[in-house]
Parts: sequence; structure tokens; C-alpha cells
Amino acid sequence: MLNLCDRAAIITGAASGIGEQTALRMAEAGAEIAVVDLNLTGAEQVSKRIQSAGRRSIAVKCDVANASDITQTIDRVLLEFGKIDILVNNAGIGGRTAPISDVTLEEWNQVLLLDLTSVFVWCKAILPHMLQRGYGKIVNVASMAGKEGSPNMIPYSAAKAGVIALTKSLAMETVRNGIFVNCVVPALIDTTLLRQFSPDHIRFLASKIPMGRLGRPEEVAAVIQFLASDDASFVTGQSYDVSGGRATY
Repeated sequence: MLNLCDRAAIITGAASGIGEQTALRMAEAGAEIAVVDLNLTGAEQVSKRIQSAGRRSIAVKCDVANASDITQTIDRVLLEFGKIDILVNNAGIGGRTAPISDVTLEEWNQVLLLDLTSVFVWCKAILPHMLQRGYGKIVNVASMAGKEGSPNMIPYSAAKAGVIALTKSLAMETVRNGIFVNCVVPALIDTTLLRQFSPDHIRFLASKIPMGRLGRPEEVAAVIQFLASDDASFVTGQSYDVSGGRATY
């Protein structure tokens, strides 16, 4: 079950947090992993852990805000692995917590670029390869903020809502082409991303989780692995909550 043998995967933002745990879990399930991150040192460390466990892996430095970097990364992975079966769009930022009156246009544009536009560029760039092969699994990482909104996080909430809508729309476009597109929707997860939020905002978000604790990166990675596997053979266009009971729809 959830076997990923003979699959090649790109995972963005994989030097830490959800991306790192997803890379390690997918490698354990048999996949070849391209550990993609702006932090090349961190990506190399994750890649070496995968290699030490006997799995094939490469580390690639990529700025997801740069479309040229994205296409070059895809080309390199194709050169190394010969194919790309799985794309996990995990890279992104939280942005500054502030009311809309204090949010600058520059801050808005930066969050939308890194959290939404990059997902569009990755999907657009990789689809021709997946369409040619008639197979592909795309898993995007959204957020509960994209479903319910989050005060003082308007750029982030808007971007993640866009990721959910992009996921559903792309799934409809590719549903008869052997390509599955889904997203995970975590609540507050204990990762380095929390450093971008104020302590008050972290406490506010944590208080909304009925399970009474933060989520763990490996718990999100488990859902991503399912969606990337052939066990999810009748699942596309879905947003899977990983929220400790917070989600209401």
C-alpha cells in the first residue's frame, strides 16, 4: 500500500518542515527524490539522508519566484531521472502578520508570487511532460487560512485560497489524461514557518484546533504520500484537511 517504487518526484521547499518529511517518507516508499529548495545546504543534507538509506536523490537549488529557475530545475530532474511522476508544490512563505491597513503592495505581491504564482508556473511547466506520458500526480500544499480566512494574514489567506481553486480547476482540465491534482489543507503545523508569525497570532491559531495541539510535519506528509500514490486512484480535485478537527466543511 502507498508504494512509490519506480516513481520520480520533485518536492519543493524540501529542506525542512513538511517538505523534508514528505521527501523522507516518499523515499522510504521507494521513490527517487529531487529535493528542491532555495536553501541548497539544507536540501543537500536531506538528499544525503535519503541516499544513505539506499535511495536515489538529488538536491537542486531553485528560487520558485523565478520561472527560469523552475524550468531549469525540471530539465535537470528529467536529465537525472528520465521522468517526473510526482510534483509536490510545498514551497512558500507566511508573510508578515498585519492588518490590511499596514500591508504594503510589495508585501502582497511577494506572498502571492511565492505562494500562488509559483504553483501556477510549476504546474504549467511540468504538464507537457505528464501529458505526453499520460501519467502524473500533483499535490499542492494549501492552508486552512485559504478556506476560512485568517485575520492579519490577508495576502497569505488569499494566496492559499487561490491554490485550492487552482487545484480544483486543473484537476477538471486533466481528469481524463491520467493526471491527478489534489491539495492538502493543513491547520497550524509545527515548522520553521511559525517564526514568521507573531506569538499572539500563533496562540490564536492554535486555540482554534479542537485536538488541542499543533500538527506535525510528518502527519501532513502521510496525506501527501497517499495522494501521490496509485492508491488514490479515484481521487482528484480534492482538498484534504489535516487540521486536528478544525475544518468545518
